Amino acid sequence: MSKFEYTVTSDQVGSRIDKVLSEVQDEWSRSQIQNWIKDKIVLLNDKPVKSNYKCAAGDFVEIEIPEPQELDVVPEEMNLDIVYEDADVLVVNKPRGMVVHPAPGHYNGTLVNGLMAHCKDLSGINGVLRPGIVHRIDKDTSGLLMVAKNDMAHESLVSQLKDKTTTRIYKAIVHGVMPHDQGTIDAPIGRDKNDRQKMTVTDENSRNAVTHFNVIKRYTNFTFVECQLETGRTHQIRVHMKYIGFPLAGDPKYGPSKTLPIEGQALHAQTLGFNHPRTGEYMKFERDIPSEMSELLDLLEKRS
Repeated sequence: MSKFEYTVTSDQVGSRIDKVLSEVQDEWSRSQIQNWIKDKIVLLNDKPVKSNYKCAAGDFVEIEIPEPQELDVVPEEMNLDIVYEDADVLVVNKPRGMVVHPAPGHYNGTLVNGLMAHCKDLSGINGVLRPGIVHRIDKDTSGLLMVAKNDMAHESLVSQLKDKTTTRIYKAIVHGVMPHDQGTIDAPIGRDKNDRQKMTVTDENSRNAVTHFNVIKRYTNFTFVECQLETGRTHQIRVHMKYIGFPLAGDPKYGPSKTLPIEGQALHAQTLGFNHPRTGEYMKFERDIPSEMSELLDLLEKRS
């Protein structure tokens, strides 16, 4: 069991406590926080609080976060594209359209279901719902993910992500013709106040986010770019590209979604690098863009 502590800031005065906490910790859903409040494990100024409590400046919040509940996730045999595997780590190339880990509405057919059938010894740090998963990519984003097969590896890989020593390079097709050959987007990302399903660039209840980009090729009305993550916020590349006026092609959440024949954003995690948790050796892996993105580039070439 771990402990979370937080002091309410002046810009959060008047906001509901469950809303504040879900914005501070974007991996916590509002319903999860409300359940914790019902169980009286969320203390405000040393006393249990109600979900509809309106915050005051200086309110001190403490949460004894319970251990993840073990849910029955069924192993499913899948034809996974395993790029690398040893006793500690596994690197997998996730196809477009596959959800990474089980969640309401997606308890079957996820990458975790397949991984549990492939290897029986995944790290349990994140509980049964997310065994071995160190980082994630969106359902309609394809590409490389690292998976921990034991707790030692999990702790090492998470630390590397926090220390920004991993390499994560993506390929993307964006709307518009980018005028600059390269650049850096340094803009904090937080939950969108007007739509809880979206993230946005904001100074309120946000975390720093940095994306570096290089133009690979320009087409009529579109650009093929490479994006390197310095941080790893939810929907980071999708949000940052929209922020600078070049939303991802096909992105139903952050841009025009029907401009090219692709379902979901044209985004692929092509390069992944990290230090091996046991040996310390730097390892780097690559997988080319999937056929559906190659076909889009061919189409753009013909149009240009």
